[in-house]
Amino acid sequence: MINKIKVLTLLTISFLSFLSFSYEVKEGVLRTPDDRFENLENYPFEPNYMMIDGLRIHYLDEGPNDADPIILFHGEPAWSYLFRKMIPVLTEAGYRVIVPDMVGFGKSDKFESKYDYSYQHHIEVMKELVERLDLKNATHFGQDWGGLIGLRVVAEMPNRFSQVVVSNTGMVAGEGISAWFMQRLVELTVWWNRSTTYKELISAAQEPLNADNPSPGVVASMFTKWIAYSYYAEDMDIVGIIENFGRLNLSEGEKRAYEAPYPSGKYKAGAHVWPYLIPTQLQENEKYWKEVYEKWDKPFLVAFGGEEIITIRMKDDFVNRLPNPTVITLEGAGHFVQEEVGPELAQIIINFIEEKKVSDLIEPTH
Repeated sequence: MINKIKVLTLLTISFLSFLSFSYEVKEGVLRTPDDRFENLENYPFEPNYMMIDGLRIHYLDEGPNDADPIILFHGEPAWSYLFRKMIPVLTEAGYRVIVPDMVGFGKSDKFESKYDYSYQHHIEVMKELVERLDLKNATHFGQDWGGLIGLRVVAEMPNRFSQVVVSNTGMVAGEGISAWFMQRLVELTVWWNRSTTYKELISAAQEPLNADNPSPGVVASMFTKWIAYSYYAEDMDIVGIIENFGRLNLSEGEKRAYEAPYPSGKYKAGAHVWPYLIPTQLQENEKYWKEVYEKWDKPFLVAFGGEEIITIRMKDDFVNRLPNPTVITLEGAGHFVQEEVGPELAQIIINFIEEKKVSDLIEPTH
């Protein structure tokens, strides 16, 4: 009898565990177990969830609920953990801070197949989140893919945003046959480099990452190998990518946090496919450049890292196509500015919102 009770108890626990990890998760959708996120270094924030298109989307919602919101969009291959150094500074200044995890990242649900992801779907999910939270008079901050998606969110619902801040990102665009050709060329070049290994990628990255002014060809070659590696590799070294491309030296606790969303390689399809999706919305992005951003009459801050190489040429679009951007440099910072100068960047954003003078960050204070 006792053995039967033990068996029933174990079955009940297993069933409840299955439900907790599989609630409303349909076929082909994975959910990272919650215990992967326990006791993460410097990440004390309470989780919030919203069901969108059958997926459980995670977001942080810190600070006063009735305050003006700042929404922070993360990039590849990070998640809301990337903003842990900025959130306290922004909330202490009295702002509400919203930090979503994109589909496939962080605590949000993940498609198991890379073919289920699309640039447009990322945009639609984030738009739905902004709309259902009823964010108004909001400030946008986007870095890396966070800008590629966030800028489209702003462009499609501009009345909800009062200013925009971007760092190390862009909204890559093209028109007509040239856009079609550019996408096909990227696909062909990526296929040609499909056997790129992690070691070859890091080797190809050394020259542009360590040069003062690398040639466009060298940067393009590195970027192509990056897309090929991420798309075709069986697994992705998340921590290695962040450390090498960000030129960072993460603590063991930080490494654990960045790996937390991925119990195994099959959870990483979103990270694998994201770079490959960049040229899939060239004409749509061009439309919003012309219809929205070339006519933008609200504050717009461009704050690129002084050591940034990966996206630096995208900075020219903001400088040349926006009517009146404020442009500053975050000296000493590379690609992941949130890691390197997070508190200082948060204060710059506050000053910008409050119409105080903002200038180049010469030397981090931490």
